[in-house]
Amino acid sequence: MKLAFCGNDNPAAYNISAGVLRNVCFVDALNLVPHVFLLFITFPILFIGWGSQSSKVQIHHNTWLHFPGHNLRWILTFTLLFVHVCEIAEGIVSDAQMKSRHLHLFLPAIIGFVAATTSIVYYHNIETSNFPKLLLALFLYWVMAFVAKTIKLVRYCQEGVTFSQLRFCITGIMVILYGLLMAVEINVIRVRRYVFSMNPQKVKPPEDLQDLGVRFLQPFVNLLSKATYWWMNTLIISAHKKPIDLKAIGKLPIAMRALTNYVCLKEAYEEQKKKVANQPNRNPSIWLAMYRAFGRPILLSSTFRYLADLLGFAGPLCISGIVQGFQNTSQDNTTTIEKDQSDSYLSSQDFLGNAYVLAVLLFLALILQRTFLQASYYVTTETGINLRGALLAMIYNKILRLSTSNLSMGEMTLGQINNLVAIETNQLMWFLFLCPNLWAMPVQIIMGVILLYNLLGESALVGAAVIVLLAPIQYFIATKLAEAQKSTLDYSTERLKKTNEILKGIKLLKLYAWEHIFCTSVEETRMKEFTSLKTFALYTSLSIFMNAAIPMAAVLATFVTYAYTTDKKLQPAQAFASLSLFHILVTPLFLLSTVVRFAVKAIISVQKLNEFLLSDEIGGDSWRDGCSSVAYESCKKHTGFHSKAINRKQPLRYQLESYEQSSRRQPRPLEIDDIAIKVTNGYFSWGSGLATLSNINIRIPTGQMTMIVGQVGCGKSSLLLAILGEMQTLEGKVHWSNRNRYSVAYAAQKPWLLNATVEENITCGSPFNKQRYKTVTDACSLQPDIDLLPFGDQTEIGERGINLSGGQRQRICVARALYQNTNVVFLDDPFSALDIHLSDHLMQEGILKFLQEDKRTLVLVTHKLQYLPHADWIIAMKDGMVLREGTLKDIQNKDVELYEHWKTLMNRQDQELEKDMEADQTSLERKTLRRAMYPRESKAQLEDEDEEEEEEEDEDDNMSTVMRLRTKMPWKTCWRYLTSGGFFLLFLMIFSKLLKHSVIVAIDYWLARWTSLDEKHKTDETYYVAGFSLLCGAGIVLCLITSLTVEWMGLTAAKNLHHNLLNKIILGPIRFFDMTPLGLILNRFSADTNIIDQHIPPTLESLTRSTLLCLSAIGIISYATPWFLVALVPLGIAFYFIQKYFRVASKDLQELDDSTQLPLLCHFSETAEGLTTIRAFRHEARFKQRMLELTDTNNIAYLFLSAANRWLEVRTDYLGACIVLTAAVASIKEGPKSGFVGLGLLYALTERQVPVSLEPGWLQEVLEQGRSSICLSIEAPLLDWLLTMFKSPVYLIMKRTSVPQLLGSISFTGITNYLNWVVRNLADLEVQMGAVKKVNSFLNMESENYDGTLDASQIPKDWPQEGEIKIEDLCVRYENNLKPVLKHVKAYIKPGQKVGICGRTGSGKSSLSLAFFRMVDIFDGRIVIDGIDISKLPLHTLRSRLSIILQDPVLFSGSIRFNLDPECKCTDDRLWEALEIAQLKNMVKSLPGGLDAMVTEGGENFSVGQRQLFCLARAFVRKSSILIMDEATASIDMATENILQKVVMTAFADRTVVTIAHRVSQILDAGIVLVFSDGILAECDTASNLLLKEDGLFTTLVKTHK
Repeated sequence: MKLAFCGNDNPAAYNISAGVLRNVCFVDALNLVPHVFLLFITFPILFIGWGSQSSKVQIHHNTWLHFPGHNLRWILTFTLLFVHVCEIAEGIVSDAQMKSRHLHLFLPAIIGFVAATTSIVYYHNIETSNFPKLLLALFLYWVMAFVAKTIKLVRYCQEGVTFSQLRFCITGIMVILYGLLMAVEINVIRVRRYVFSMNPQKVKPPEDLQDLGVRFLQPFVNLLSKATYWWMNTLIISAHKKPIDLKAIGKLPIAMRALTNYVCLKEAYEEQKKKVANQPNRNPSIWLAMYRAFGRPILLSSTFRYLADLLGFAGPLCISGIVQGFQNTSQDNTTTIEKDQSDSYLSSQDFLGNAYVLAVLLFLALILQRTFLQASYYVTTETGINLRGALLAMIYNKILRLSTSNLSMGEMTLGQINNLVAIETNQLMWFLFLCPNLWAMPVQIIMGVILLYNLLGESALVGAAVIVLLAPIQYFIATKLAEAQKSTLDYSTERLKKTNEILKGIKLLKLYAWEHIFCTSVEETRMKEFTSLKTFALYTSLSIFMNAAIPMAAVLATFVTYAYTTDKKLQPAQAFASLSLFHILVTPLFLLSTVVRFAVKAIISVQKLNEFLLSDEIGGDSWRDGCSSVAYESCKKHTGFHSKAINRKQPLRYQLESYEQSSRRQPRPLEIDDIAIKVTNGYFSWGSGLATLSNINIRIPTGQMTMIVGQVGCGKSSLLLAILGEMQTLEGKVHWSNRNRYSVAYAAQKPWLLNATVEENITCGSPFNKQRYKTVTDACSLQPDIDLLPFGDQTEIGERGINLSGGQRQRICVARALYQNTNVVFLDDPFSALDIHLSDHLMQEGILKFLQEDKRTLVLVTHKLQYLPHADWIIAMKDGMVLREGTLKDIQNKDVELYEHWKTLMNRQDQELEKDMEADQTSLERKTLRRAMYPRESKAQLEDEDEEEEEEEDEDDNMSTVMRLRTKMPWKTCWRYLTSGGFFLLFLMIFSKLLKHSVIVAIDYWLARWTSLDEKHKTDETYYVAGFSLLCGAGIVLCLITSLTVEWMGLTAAKNLHHNLLNKIILGPIRFFDMTPLGLILNRFSADTNIIDQHIPPTLESLTRSTLLCLSAIGIISYATPWFLVALVPLGIAFYFIQKYFRVASKDLQELDDSTQLPLLCHFSETAEGLTTIRAFRHEARFKQRMLELTDTNNIAYLFLSAANRWLEVRTDYLGACIVLTAAVASIKEGPKSGFVGLGLLYALTERQVPVSLEPGWLQEVLEQGRSSICLSIEAPLLDWLLTMFKSPVYLIMKRTSVPQLLGSISFTGITNYLNWVVRNLADLEVQMGAVKKVNSFLNMESENYDGTLDASQIPKDWPQEGEIKIEDLCVRYENNLKPVLKHVKAYIKPGQKVGICGRTGSGKSSLSLAFFRMVDIFDGRIVIDGIDISKLPLHTLRSRLSIILQDPVLFSGSIRFNLDPECKCTDDRLWEALEIAQLKNMVKSLPGGLDAMVTEGGENFSVGQRQLFCLARAFVRKSSILIMDEATASIDMATENILQKVVMTAFADRTVVTIAHRVSQILDAGIVLVFSDGILAECDTASNLLLKEDGLFTTLVKTHK
């Protein structure tokens, strides 16, 4: 066919006699001119390189300055492109009806499409470069295009063409669009004044983009990049080369920061408070405040959601039209009617009747639907994060203002505050995520029912009724799931408690050979947990089954009803379009229960939040003002902090003067009255209304030491807090001198540490001064403790750091108070946790020297009356009142009775001190710390050395290996996990899965055959109905079986892995426990076991299901349209790279999100605990700033994770849409039978549920929604917020495909969605398999060798009877690769002899005691007990026949009976005898239950001395002839030690006792003393003989009291 612009079949086309503008062809040619003009102008500028680089504004990001009307321009241009597509399609369809080609019908539209695309590319480049003058070309283009289209429209009006013709409508729309774009361009000229003005406006980039730290560019990029997340490409690709860290994701933009959103929400909430100020019964509404602050984005998200849902219905309608077109084509094979020129106009109906047009519309609808959906998800996520940040800031601000009485009276507990932070704020955020569903669901349901009714008539209502009736069952299952989850959690907590006890007391368990008893106890609890997990798995399987079964049942009921109630044959168009609609209908009905549940939770959360925000606050800043009293009523007036306060980098910090100056500083000038603080007529309460402190009239002199003394509970600490404004003032005034108002340092009675380094804890926000810091640490005797820490004073302490003892914590808190350069220092009982040496040192160096020399005002609460002579002023208290005030001399003269009472108490304290002089508590604390640090430090050192060597060898290779490992799936670990469940269950799972998907394909194929029946085969309908029913029934049953097999296999694997792990750990060598931190081992049993138990099975179920759905879809589509396989190749390549990059980036971002949550929660809890200290120091602003930083850090990680998920979704959706178009066009061209198009429709429109396990997340609250059925049309936000916020196994049942596709005219979107879920599940599984890998690493550990060479029959039952010990050339080491700790030791211990062992720290004393039990490696020599070499004995036999008392007393939770005799071998009489010997009988008898009285975890309900005596009783119960005491008296008081020594001499008189001495004085009476030095037995004789050697080691030890 010859080509001609105006066609060859009508000579009149070139006739212009009626006027040029009356000629259609000329007018169409005229429309080409503007497009050609733009292309000629812009191409040289774009591609030849207009302007030099220097003319561009150098900004660090790529798309920065948005010209006025930026978003409107992009929307109008996209609309213009869509209209151009319609114009092209209309032209091509019209041209197809002509006898010859009429290029004028579609060529101008094609050129117009290219020009419109060029215009937006051109605009983007000009905007990026901030060079608006070049926009003049675009302005001219819009004017010319507007004029040309207007001429065309006028010509159509003259011709009498009306709205019924599509071409007239398209032209009219384009005139409007060009006019609007012209107006946008005029507006840019008006605002920027880049022409016709001498002063063009200079514009700076947004403030965020001037900050190089902002990397989250979503708010700043253009509309196309926003929709496709194109700006994320850089980050996601870079993750493949280098792990994403906090530096890579940068800071949040200002508009998303917690401070910004806090200010918005606070203002809205304050407005609500003003409204209800005069209505005492009404509370301000947080809901309205949230709506005022965040309503606009919620409405925007809802609009996007509506548009997406409505576009979702375009799919079934397009497919129905295409299939109907196939049917019509096959029924009457009419030829194309050729029309002449005059009849070339198409109506909309004719246009939409074309299959190719419908395929293109389907493609565009799909693109738009997914774009709107992703936009809705993103806006909701961003708004949810903003709301959470604002709520956290509000809660934190309220915590800092919270009345202390609220906390002390129990009205507000730390647990409640933590719940508000961790749960309630997240509940509101999750509700916000679900908000759009509230109003989107009714639309979906109504539209679905209407369309179904139009398709199938009344029989559709039967199917809808089935869905409605069965939906409550799903709700019931969800409720049961929540119950099962709660019971699982309870058992899991109990199991962890027992495991923790085992790990803490592992040394004792091994020494007493009780491992198996405690192991059995854990296993019993595990079995209860396992039973609960089985119930959970069953309901999970039922939930998955119901999600698959309900749509099948509805479809079956509908089609069978239709077959038997109507005479009409079921058409493919009806069958498959209705299937799609059924699944659209199922989604909101299933989701309803979840949304309602979250709405209820959100209402409860808001109530709790309101109660908290309206709770009592402390007074305002006037509490330190000398001019005004602190009336309680004024407390409520002060809410919230000023928004500027938290924006300061270093708020309210006081510059520390250099220490050099302060050392030469003159005494501060005395004030007129020389009084720092004065309280007059003070009555203070803790909120009960009753005065805790009454009639307080005191004064605290400036620059002197004031001591507050009195009995326990007389109100000393309360007085300090009352002065600090923490108590409710009922009456009276607290006057502060103006100089002291903001200058207080405070050390509370209960030590409070920050989760920070030692240095940060001491400086506490003040500038670091090296000399001052050293002076303070020396005064508090902290340097020796700091030296023991692995990183010195840079070691992190606090909740998440090293566990310090009470005394060490106390000293750090005192050091903090001393270090601050404040006028006033309050110390609340600083000596309570310190021994006498440290107390004296602190008093002398820290208080008398450091504070007093500097003339600082000190208020000291203490019980240590021996320090009274140092006090300048004394306040004596009794029963909440001041008993006496004045100097010590005043009191001595005025109140002789009180003075004498003090003297008596001081004498008593002196006597106690003499007893305790030997018990050096500090050295014990340091020893404990050294023990805790040494193995960890040595291990770290070894690892560091290994790493350094490796790095030196091949640093580059190492990096590439690490990156390669990051991108690889851990297939070996996966295989180990699968085989842990047993090969039979693995085979059953694979077989049932394959069978189920085969049946699903068979159902689809059967339906295609049934609907393809000719009218003459109508009699076979019963056969097809029966077959369809049977296949549906089989499919429903197999759904249940497959989900059960996966769950069962997962549970079996979890059971086996936990059993193996527990046995491996409990049988591990003691060195393993010394080298491995307890928390690390416990993590294997807690977090990792939880992942294996509850997270991996659903992920595996989802992964296998989506993979098989994907494969079956590819198979069916390829069968119907073989050409489809060609399209599969590029898609497969693209998808490979997408998943490759996404998996790595997703894993990194997930880890970042997890790691940034914990510090935020810890900061809240530590603030609530240290509230009085923070307020006393006036550091509220600094802590607020820290909280905002932590919140923003967590939010930015979460936002990037959400954006990464959107990035994946958009790419897979667009890829799918392209294949939809390709496959649809291919199938239309082939023109297959309508039944097979129907089979394609089934795969296009059915939404088979794919369960997706949701990782990680917050508490089990979410589980109350059960494993709800939520379809893919809402999958992304739910997946995101559950994925990123929950650490509980929640199942999301996804629909198999989100949009209709053809098969024959097959849409590929289903497959891309399946692949999408394959990628997501692979990413999840990869993270979860890390848990299996960690557990497996412990399973490879070597166990102790429990077997011996002697049989049980060869060992006497009463061995060892005598207690004779021969040590022959003994050499001991801890591991094969370590140096010996004992070298060639030879000794002989007679039966019943009392042996003392001593030596300096690290000499090998304890190693010898461990050698008796074979806890260490005896690589040479031997120990013979009663004639038997212990190395030949089975370990259990050896350890069960000896007794030991360790330095640290270990008790387990349970009864006293259980603690003394876990094996239940002894009679009650024997136990009472043991208790009597240990002098505990009377105490135990007084307890409720006697021997059955409960011991709390760690024996905390008994004192340390009592615990040690229980351990002595335990050793006596065993009746072994050998007792080893390993520094057993080290951590007990003198009185208890005397009891212990007495018992050993009497009750153990006939037994061999080996005592490893803590103090040499303990073993002076021993029969023989072994003195060790550096692993060698240096001296061995009686104590009296050894003392004769003046230069001997033992003599030296005795002299130095070591």
